[in-house]
Amino acid sequence: MNPVIDSERLLRDLYRLREFGMYETGVHRPTYSPDDIASRRWLAGRMREAGLDAEIDGIGNVFGRSPGNGPRLLVGSHLETQNHAGWLDGAMGVIYGLELARVLPGGVDVVAWADEEGHYGSFLGSRSFIGALSDADIGACRNRYDGTPLRDALAR
Repeated sequence: MNPVIDSERLLRDLYRLREFGMYETGVHRPTYSPDDIASRRWLAGRMREAGLDAEIDGIGNVFGRSPGNGPRLLVGSHLETQNHAGWLDGAMGVIYGLELARVLPGGVDVVAWADEEGHYGSFLGSRSFIGALSDADIGACRNRYDGTPLRDALAR
């Protein structure tokens, strides 16, 4: 097998992801905002198209798992952005991971963590994944810009 990255497809995905919250030369896609949720749903669809089993968990992480058994490489980053920020931060790691999963079928799982940029807390998605986010932590988290409780954001 000689895997080849499809650079045009990779760039199309990056440009499409940028459309969710595009702002001047960057992106404004805060955690759990309508643009963030839409980007997560779009990503789950792209993962399914790539042959991955896609799901969005209760904290908002998006997982694309390769079907079958065996060892996997987990690749990804996050989709949300800092306010009015660059468009490749986080997005590049997720979309590059998706492209790897396309060209290395069965060996790569992809993840887009939720709230790694800290709108509500510190590394909520990855902490949830490893079991280091308690119910009390979730109850204590508030949006650092407007005070919205994390539970309310998750309910929306």
